[in-house]
Amino acid sequence: MSITAAPAADTALQSGAEVVLRALKDQGVDVIFGYPGGAVLPIYDALFQQNSIRHILVRHEQAAVHAAEGYARSTGKVGVVLVTSGPGATNAVTGLVDALMDSIPVVCLTGQVPTHLIGNDAFQEADTTGITRPATKHNYLVKRSEDLARVMHDAFYVAKSGRPGPVVVDLPKDILIKPAPYVDAPAPSAPHRSYRPVTAPDPARIQEAVRMLKQSQRPVIYAGGGVINSGPEASRLLREFVHLTGMPCTNTLMGLGAFPATDPQFIGMLGMHGTYEANLTMHGCDVMFNIGARFDDRITGRLDAFSPGSKKIHADIDPSSINKNVKVEVPIVGDAAAVLAAMIECWKSDPTPVAKEAQLGWWRQIDEWRKRDCLAYVQQGPIIKPQHAVKRLYEITKELGRETFISTEVGQHQMWAAQYFGFDKPNRWMTSGGLGTMGYGLPAAMGVQIAHPDALCIDIAGEASILMNIQEMGTLAQYRLPVKVFILNNEYMGMVRQWQELLHGGRYSESYSDALPDFVKLAEAFHARGLRAETSDQLDDVIREMIAHPGPVIADICVAKDENCFPMIPSGAAHNDMIMGPGQEANAAAVTDAGKVLV
Repeated sequence: MSITAAPAADTALQSGAEVVLRALKDQGVDVIFGYPGGAVLPIYDALFQQNSIRHILVRHEQAAVHAAEGYARSTGKVGVVLVTSGPGATNAVTGLVDALMDSIPVVCLTGQVPTHLIGNDAFQEADTTGITRPATKHNYLVKRSEDLARVMHDAFYVAKSGRPGPVVVDLPKDILIKPAPYVDAPAPSAPHRSYRPVTAPDPARIQEAVRMLKQSQRPVIYAGGGVINSGPEASRLLREFVHLTGMPCTNTLMGLGAFPATDPQFIGMLGMHGTYEANLTMHGCDVMFNIGARFDDRITGRLDAFSPGSKKIHADIDPSSINKNVKVEVPIVGDAAAVLAAMIECWKSDPTPVAKEAQLGWWRQIDEWRKRDCLAYVQQGPIIKPQHAVKRLYEITKELGRETFISTEVGQHQMWAAQYFGFDKPNRWMTSGGLGTMGYGLPAAMGVQIAHPDALCIDIAGEASILMNIQEMGTLAQYRLPVKVFILNNEYMGMVRQWQELLHGGRYSESYSDALPDFVKLAEAFHARGLRAETSDQLDDVIREMIAHPGPVIADICVAKDENCFPMIPSGAAHNDMIMGPGQEANAAAVTDAGKVLV
């Protein structure tokens, strides 16, 4: 890819490494997450001689990408990663795929052997561009010094434009050493020669969508991570549109915070572990408006039974996501903020009458489903319920009023965090949605803490997932980052155990952790504070002490070993075929196949 406009070049040549750092500075980069090695030592030498860009030394390259994701997700900026050639680049691949699946803008600079050695199986050589082609939105191998500055600027444009995603720039060592000209970043208005994503929606499609929603009797608004990726204005406009229409709103896992969890029009998270009312609303609606979500399998369940009989409106900045999994009646290509602004304007001016009485009846039905209280649990006795641990963490942080950011690892604890920790603002929730990467939460929280040094950053973790990148406790110690790790410790790979119990006859094959570390002592070994709550009467004190401590903390919360996460839609089942928690009989047929609501 290249830029159409040709900005003026700086005739004073610098080393390639200096050009890389100058480009980063011009792109507004203030921090890099990385790990040095031979192929990128010229960049590290140039970093040593400047003070504009901070470098955070991680303990593993996968963690560098997750930290950059956390930084990007919480700020809206591009996260930047610097790793060496060979294993440095291959270690970063998991993080790159994670960012690709969840649409997180990251630029990853990888070292490479000198150009004359490429293809010779040189020491620490890997075909980085070949390996990362399916793992990135785009990648580059720089073979000419005169292309270096342009490629750097191009990488940032691609990473943050359209549907965001990760971009790799592979940098041979000789390119970093040799002199290279510098080219200024093109003006924001300069058109790209080959990549020009559509951001403004088609007015005719907007009008069609508005009329369809106004005429609907059982509508639902379904918002995903694309609303958050679009920026804070999109979330504000989503709130305005939902209030303007009076319709129910549900979020995907990645969309939590795009619409306030405490708003009465919010019906909870949708999908495999979504609420009873959200899933039945989606199953029984007659018109759905999907903004910034991609109809993934954790949301849709069985495709041929997904929202049967409804008309579907899908707005997304990525045209390849539309009609990919679910056929829709009204496709809208555009940025979420632009789409919502156009929908609001059209709604106010369109004369089509709203089916108010029918929609009031729809709300009465939804309120009946809400009365089921599908997230209810009973905390009694000394054994801590994991749901209770998360709920008390939420309530205490809310009571203290501190700016709070939550990241998670992956598993049961992730779903309990999504269910019981309410998010009223965007960019406060960092989790691995599409790839489901264990080990994501700790480095992501680290990246968030770098971006928001005065905020409270908590990684809600499982005892299995946290060990995937536990070495990053060393990074917290080195940079005095007060990240809190809140482990729901049930001594099992909980979600694996749950599936084995419910779907595999209780055959718990290799899901029990038989040799866990003492997390209190482990925290102390990493110069952090270690705390433990073994009984319910200890929980609140441990949470308050964890939050009050000025440095990093690992809080080991010993929870019930056999607790399952409900509601649950089994893989391949329909939305009205949920498994409910103990004491709540399974839903037999709350909504007919034809979509007729049964009270």
